Order: sequence, then structure tokens, then C-alpha cells
Amino acid sequence: MSFRRDIAGMSTVQWAVVCGCSFIIALGAGLGLLTPSPQRLDELRRELLPSEPQKPADQAATRSIGTVQQVPFRICGRGAGDCVVDGDTFWYRAEKIRIADIDAPETEQAKCSSERALGDRAKHRLAELLSEAPFSLEGYGSRDRDRYGRLLRVVYQNGRSVGQILVAEGLARPWHGRRRPWC
Repeated sequence: MSFRRDIAGMSTVQWAVVCGCSFIIALGAGLGLLTPSPQRLDELRRELLPSEPQKPADQAATRSIGTVQQVPFRICGRGAGDCVVDGDTFWYRAEKIRIADIDAPETEQAKCSSERALGDRAKHRLAELLSEAPFSLEGYGSRDRDRYGRLLRVVYQNGRSVGQILVAEGLARPWHGRRRPWC
């Protein structure tokens, strides 16, 4: 009852304000100005778009990205382009990629000088490996990106994981779901 009384007692100016606000909200929604958050968009995509076809169990954890032509990689610094950040992270075609199957020592946020030295060796070796032959990138597990927004990928070169090459050379260790100290 009080709602009807409120409506009946509104002045022309008050009605104009209510109608104007309603129009602006409808127009904003129609123009896409009022959009859901990125998390809500992901939820809507999962709900509304058909799911991916089921893959055999042995392929479920990987998504092939394709073969990358041989390109020179440098150590990141000034300038844009394909470069290596550290022993398990590099930039390729404006995407930051985290090699998902290894953990390499830090270089910039190293906890001790031995970690920094090993991290520098891993970084330079990764640049060598990526530059010497074409490679392919494959998805890792169910996540596409890490919490920093980097693509999570396993890098394969001539049928071998580049990450496992670094592990075999003592420049990285296998990824076990969390970082461990190097010092």
C-alpha cells in the first residue's frame, strides 16, 4: 500500500527523474556499458557455450598450440619481442609463457647469490634452446593461465620437453605444484 501512495504522491519532476534513470540503465545495458565482471563472463561462457568434445584420458590434460617456427630469443631487457625472462618464463608473440612442468631458480627475486647464479645460467640456456630449433607449446593440466596471467605451457622440441632438458642439465627441477627454496 505505501508503494502506491508513494507513486501517487510523486511530482512530475520526480517521475521524470525515475523515467530518465530507467532509460539510462536500459540504454547502458543495450550498448554493453553495463557488463558483467570477467569472472561472471567466464561462468556465462561455460553455461551457454557447448563444452569441448571429450578427449581420450591420456590427452585430456594437454591442448596443442602448434609448432613455432625457429625464431631468435634474447634475454629480456629493453625493447619488445621474443625474449627470455628467467629459466621458466619467456615472451613469445606478446604472450608471457610459463613453462609449466618445471621450477627454475629466480633471477630478479633470488634469495641468495647461488640461486641468482643458477637462475642466470638457466635463463641463458633457455634462450639457447628456444633459438636453436622450432618448438611446440602444449597446455598443461586443467588451467590455462597462472595467477599472474601467464600462459601455462609445456615446451617440446624434437619430441623432448625443454623443461626436462633443463632438469637433466641441473638448471631446474620438476614442478610439484609449489615453489620450494633454492638457497
